[in-house]
Amino acid sequence: MTVRGRWVLAAVTTVALLLVVVVWWASDQDRPGRAAPTASVPSGGAGPSVIVPGRPGEAAQVRPAEEVRASATGAHNSLDVWYVRMMIPHHEQALEMSALVPDRAADPRVAALADRIRSSQAPEIGMLRAWLQARDLSLEVPGHDHSTMRGMQSPEAMRRLAGAQGAEFDRLFVQMMSDHHAGAVEMSIDLLKVGAEPVLQEFANSVAVEQNVEIGRMQELLG
Repeated sequence: MTVRGRWVLAAVTTVALLLVVVVWWASDQDRPGRAAPTASVPSGGAGPSVIVPGRPGEAAQVRPAEEVRASATGAHNSLDVWYVRMMIPHHEQALEMSALVPDRAADPRVAALADRIRSSQAPEIGMLRAWLQARDLSLEVPGHDHSTMRGMQSPEAMRRLAGAQGAEFDRLFVQMMSDHHAGAVEMSIDLLKVGAEPVLQEFANSVAVEQNVEIGRMQELLG
């Protein structure tokens, strides 16, 4: 599993654990004659505790649920929001391109590359959407033309890719996806300079590193 894959899995697991604890806590309080359990109450405060998985290589931690809820909607700036809103359609086009591969590619290495892209970027889209939802932020930017983003492929280029087969498709796919990845790397590096939220800083760093590695692999496919 890639660094980004482990990070997304850890984030999703954290949210799932938090929801389970909060639902259990609320239902337990509604039971008549039932005293609030003390085993899950951290010293120095009221409320349940949550086991929070650590990042790859780090141990899990027990933290107050209120603290986890606060960190889930931590400080961010407008550039964090812009990055998330832009990265969602950027990832979606990568998935659109990858969906063309099974019926058109000749090189099994291209098929393997598309599989990796689908398995990493599809969960990331869900995570980015959840990030906006947790902050009551809209998904869309009214009036924004996503085709102007760095690395985004034009409708004409997408039609050309969809109409290609075999070795010609492989060549176009690798060229277009390399350009697409380069755009995502630039967007992520920019966020590392101006963003505020640590969660997104880590995410952007993993995107920049791993997509840059994939660009190198794709250049090898081109020979």
